[in-house]
This record gives sequence, C-alpha cells and structure tokens, in this order.
Amino acid sequence: MTRNELIDLIKNKKSFLCIGLDPDLSKIPSHLLGTDDPVFEFNRQIIDATHDIAVAFKPNFAFYECNGIKGWQSLAKTTQYLKKYNVFTIADAKRGDIGNTSTQYAKTFFNPSQSGMDFDAVTVAPYMGEDSVKPFLEFRNKWVVLLALTSNKGAFDFQFLADKNSQRRLFEEVLTKSQHWGSSENMMYVVGATKAEMLTDVRKIVPDHFLLVPGVGAQGGSLREVAKYGLTKDCGLLVNSSRNIIYASNGVYFAENARSEAEKIQQEMEGILSGV
Repeated sequence: MTRNELIDLIKNKKSFLCIGLDPDLSKIPSHLLGTDDPVFEFNRQIIDATHDIAVAFKPNFAFYECNGIKGWQSLAKTTQYLKKYNVFTIADAKRGDIGNTSTQYAKTFFNPSQSGMDFDAVTVAPYMGEDSVKPFLEFRNKWVVLLALTSNKGAFDFQFLADKNSQRRLFEEVLTKSQHWGSSENMMYVVGATKAEMLTDVRKIVPDHFLLVPGVGAQGGSLREVAKYGLTKDCGLLVNSSRNIIYASNGVYFAENARSEAEKIQQEMEGILSGV
C-alpha cells in the first residue's frame, strides 16, 4: 500500500484506527477453545466485525510464536484472511539485526512466494543502525515502522538520554538520523500515546511522516491529546488499540462487543478528522 492509498483509506473510512491482534489463549472466549484453531477463529471474528471501521490491523508476533508451529499456522491463516479486506497490515515483530540477517527477516514479512506472508509494514528496532534497517526498505510499496519513542515505563532508561554536546535525546537522534535511510513514503515511527505531549518535539523533526501510536486505551493514552500534538494535514497517524477492543468481552458475543468499542474510537476519530 502506498502513502496515497493509505491516506485515501483513512478518508474513506473516516478513521485512523489500528487494531492489534494479540490473541492470548488464557483470555480468548472459552467457547472457542474447542475449535480446530482457537487463535485464528478469534482473529477471524474480530476482523469480520471491525474491518470496515479499522484502517489497519497489527498482529503482535509474540502472541503467535509462543505457541510454536501451531502459532505460526494461526498467524499465516490470519495474514491470508486479512487480504479479503482493504486494510493496512503491520507485522509487529520488532526485528533488527546485522544486514544479511535483516535481509532474511525482510523476506519473512514481504516475500509471499517464500514465506507465505505479505504484510504492508513491519516494526523494526533501530539500535544496530542503518545496515540493520535498510534491507527492509528495499521492497517496493512496503514500510518500516521504526521504534522511536515507546509507551512503556522502560522508555526512560535509554530513549530520553541526551547527548552532552547536541543535547538531543536518543529518540531525537533516531528520528533525525533515520531520515537519511528512508522517506515519508516508506517509513513511519512508533511514538507512544502515553507521551503525547512529546509529539510536539517529534513533529519538529518529522513533520510529514506517519506515526504509529500505541498506548490508547488500556495503557491510558488520550486520543484527543495524540491528535492535538500529532495530527497533520494528511492525518499522519495510525492509533493502535488492542486489549480495549479485542477483550471487550469474553462471551459468545465477543466480536459484537469488540465492534462496539472500536466504533466509539472511530466516531471520536471522525470528529477529529472533521475538525469537531
């Protein structure tokens, strides 16, 4: 999906909602546990219930890899199923290694003839630098979502450390340096909603790039605050919500309840996009 196609999708759906597909076998409805593939069945019903109001879906690989071969099978079926709908797909895998290893990782997410998976984007850790990121950028119309400023408590351990000379914090160095690797056409950044006020500083460095913003909902982030500091003329945001939506209920009608929660967010997004 190109940048213009993503922007059109946001306009058409009046939404910039990304739903995280983080299926935990200890939390999904018990009546699904007797199916052949409880994880896929859970995902399928969530996708069917919300695809028209969500712009993107983001499977978190940890929730699949922990189940071994069965988990990979569930993930493969989920990625294939998402192709039914016009949505932007993000592999939340947080990869990043030396160049030749990153090349193989990139094939995992972007080469369907080899891996069977064909995501639009993948989350990448920038710590090892340019040669660990560039292999992901070599695929046409595919995106890198680079970790910049995360929503977890541990973000303060390193991401806010300032260089003694420039006084730029580490996340600002990441934003600045990485612009030489990709562009606003193929690179986004992760910026946590729990640090919404920092979006002002982020936008000074990357005024046009899309931002993937986790932390709205269960982690306490405010959608209005995120939009206040991060919205651009093209929207420029994908706001992720996972637990608040997919675990809105663990009963038989869990998918309907998930849709209700997603609709609340989408309606607020529609108001934001229309300037209300």
